[in-house]
Amino acid sequence: MSRRWGSVRARATLGAVLVVAVALLAAGAAVLLSLRSQLLDQADAQAERTAREAAAQLSVGTPYDRLSSLDDDDRPVRIADAAGRQVAASEDLEAISGTPAADPADDADDVLAPGEIEEEPRFGEGSATVDGDTADYRFAALRVQDPGRGPLTVYAGAPLSVERDAVRTALTVMLIGFPLLLAVVAGVTWLVTRRALRPVEGIRREMAAITASADLGRRVPEPDTHDEVARLARTTNETLAALQSSVERQRRFVADASHELRSPIASLRTQLEVGAAHPGLLDVAGAVEDTVRLQRLAADLLLLARLDAGEEPVRGRVDLAALAREGAAGRPAVTVAAAAAGAAATVAGSRGQLGRVLANLLDNAQRHARTEVAVCVRRSGDRVVVEVADDGEGVPEADRERIFERFVRLDDARSRDDGGAGLGLAIARDVAARHGGTLTAGETPAGGALFELRLPAVTA
Repeated sequence: MSRRWGSVRARATLGAVLVVAVALLAAGAAVLLSLRSQLLDQADAQAERTAREAAAQLSVGTPYDRLSSLDDDDRPVRIADAAGRQVAASEDLEAISGTPAADPADDADDVLAPGEIEEEPRFGEGSATVDGDTADYRFAALRVQDPGRGPLTVYAGAPLSVERDAVRTALTVMLIGFPLLLAVVAGVTWLVTRRALRPVEGIRREMAAITASADLGRRVPEPDTHDEVARLARTTNETLAALQSSVERQRRFVADASHELRSPIASLRTQLEVGAAHPGLLDVAGAVEDTVRLQRLAADLLLLARLDAGEEPVRGRVDLAALAREGAAGRPAVTVAAAAAGAAATVAGSRGQLGRVLANLLDNAQRHARTEVAVCVRRSGDRVVVEVADDGEGVPEADRERIFERFVRLDDARSRDDGGAGLGLAIARDVAARHGGTLTAGETPAGGALFELRLPAVTA
């Protein structure tokens, strides 16, 4: 039961029922109060009208036995003198209680002239026994100055049975109708939310199936609507596509890394086995070269793993012009032209990682250059731009994005020893992205390859 009521549909239904119930209770109370107030006003008007009819007859000296108001059994009338003694009453009136009391201060201050009738009556609720039947009444008290008999007070009542019956009927209707209405609201809300959440349940089932089967190629159904559920389905499919791409990229990465590691390890093992059997035939230089290659490959793989894990570089101020000159040192074919130096070429980032980017770009340019490599460091707006150009054959336009993928080498015919593992440009672009910059491949006017690194400059 707790799981059932923990669903969104159950909570929405319960919430709708509670809101409607509170609204109905408030509206019902307001209706009952308004109805009772209106019926009381009507009873007051009836009682006042009866009292004024009797007072009007008394104001002209009409005898008690000829008062027409005393003949109405539905509206009991009682007439009292100044001392409060009853001097006349309706024929079947046996007892009366709860009539509004006179205010002595008003009686003293407001002295009526002969034949004058009080303007504002007083009202109150009480009971009267007429012909053996006791009922509740709304009484009006009105003073009148009888020309021959002095001040008199007329008490006239209007029955409250109509008001009580009307309020009771309205309450009965509400007690019957409100639960039925709440049941209708609950049923409609339950059906509407079930219809609205049916796509969500489909998404949940498909996600559960994907989790159980580990098949990231499956997709959740997308409803033909433009609401939040449709956007949820589309976002879920986009997430699944990104996850599938990431998993496939990781699988390719592991497979390519295993393949790249296999060759130098196998070569090193062969050399060591030959050296163990025939010490004179040990190729020490080759073993060292394979070891260095393994070391570089392991360092590249470790750096890529750290970048994939989202490790943020240690931020510092790096002068790219000075870093380019340091990277070009010991490379006779590389020339550096720094159009921006010092503060103009300063960026925020890891000196080691940015130095690795420049080293990878220079290594790649030297492998493909015919005679020379040119490096230019300049300032462009709020960016520091480093251009590395060579005079080689260049990169075909169709491959200018593919070369930044991991383990991609366009010149497959050349040896692995000369070409590396195909991780240098991938590492360079990842590091540039981690530093808020970009790395793109283009073409020089002479047709060679041009790599452009753009990083945010540090302002003074």
